[in-house]
Amino acid sequence: MAGARPTVRRRRLAAKLVEFREQAGRSPQDAAERIGCHRTKINKIENARLGISLGELRDLLRFYEVDDPAMVDDMVALAQRSREPGWVQRAGLARPSFTDFIDYEGAADYIRSYQSNLIAGLLQTPDYARAVLSAAPSTLGGEDIEALVESRIKRQEVLERADPPRLCVIEGEAALRLPVGGRQAMRKQLDHLETMAGHPSVEVQVIPDRAGAHAGLFGSFVLFGFPNPAYSDVVCMEHRTGTLYMETQEETADYTLIFDSLRSIALSPGDSLDMIAQVRQDL
Repeated sequence: MAGARPTVRRRRLAAKLVEFREQAGRSPQDAAERIGCHRTKINKIENARLGISLGELRDLLRFYEVDDPAMVDDMVALAQRSREPGWVQRAGLARPSFTDFIDYEGAADYIRSYQSNLIAGLLQTPDYARAVLSAAPSTLGGEDIEALVESRIKRQEVLERADPPRLCVIEGEAALRLPVGGRQAMRKQLDHLETMAGHPSVEVQVIPDRAGAHAGLFGSFVLFGFPNPAYSDVVCMEHRTGTLYMETQEETADYTLIFDSLRSIALSPGDSLDMIAQVRQDL
């Protein structure tokens, strides 16, 4: 549909095609000649403004020397479902990298995260992350857990870029007081949270228990905003078996309203730091 905003999966497909083309040392004109079209079409495909047929996709992947069957299957699946907004990524298929979520963290310029019981992933220490990932009943072995921990910590590099995203995190008081990994690990986590709250692009607020009922009681979520106005925001809600992604205007507007409501009842950043320090001392 002309003027429609591209879905997140189409954007991911487009970004991967650009990545593969550049890695292969090919130009947009080379790609256009390969599939017999005008360069304008390649530009639209790579800007997520136009879809691509499966035949053209497979031909370009061969041209870009992408020969990993799993990667080809992933790209084909993206192309097949690139028009559908919203989906669930099953955890068993996503481990250990949670590819979509990481892609959005890397592309977003504004990340809003509400966490009721856990410290936000971008602000976790390795010991805290390891304890969280090890707590749930799972068939994952020690090496799998370590791969997940490494992936989670590597994600935090996005905050050290020259142009880091703005990160606004709202934590429930319960997230501060739950001694994940034991008292020593939790003290280190709270110390790290204080340090990161001083990062120029990071803001941390805490909702105290005394606030009572509020809009976040239905669960934690992350809301991604992107610098390209043609790209819709994305709401992500993680659950036991995967992650739910929502991107319709109605959905993202609802969660924007919820986040704003939570910010209005949370402690100020300064008072939140005082509470974090007090809880750390109590431990």
